[in-house]
Amino acid sequence: MTGVPASAAGGHHRPAAATVSPAGLWNIANILTMVRLLLVPGFVLLMLHNGGYDPAWRSFAWAAFAIAMITDLFDGHLARRYNLVTDFGKIADPIADKAIMGAALICLSALSDLPWWVTGVILFREIGITLMRFWVIRIGVIPASRGGKMKTLAQGTAVGMYILALTGPLASLRFWVMAVAVVLTVVTGLDYVRQAVVLRRAGRMTEEATQ
Repeated sequence: MTGVPASAAGGHHRPAAATVSPAGLWNIANILTMVRLLLVPGFVLLMLHNGGYDPAWRSFAWAAFAIAMITDLFDGHLARRYNLVTDFGKIADPIADKAIMGAALICLSALSDLPWWVTGVILFREIGITLMRFWVIRIGVIPASRGGKMKTLAQGTAVGMYILALTGPLASLRFWVMAVAVVLTVVTGLDYVRQAVVLRRAGRMTEEATQ
């Protein structure tokens, strides 16, 4: 032994392994999700206030709906980019998405602004795909496709147009925007089902191979 420190003698210190602490519940992504959940009852009250046909209150309801849809764009992105993914977020985020959209669709159908079959098709698809994602999550994650993102944009735009008390050409245009949203809803839903079946089949084959 020379008594010389290892650093002076040319020794190498191995840096301590960096540990990434798990994200806490109160992070910006989860807070945005909570805000979206809290907006649901507020949206319903605004939408149905004064009989549900007051243009001013419908505008306020549209603002609440728009804020909810905008937060939906940011919370998932922030969670993935800054490692803020939590178990709460995984469960609450899809619930918040479906809650605000479902509340808007049901209110519109209850007010006879939108046929009930449209609401039924969209809600059946959204709830079914969410449950299916949980069904296969042990095997793998079904990523959001480009078609799925287009569907979300079309649904948000169409529902937003129906929430507003539009007249004239815009009132006619919203029918076609909703038609596009329904078509994308069905087509992307079938594609997600196909992906889930393929994923489950691959998982089953892997399990059999390891036995």
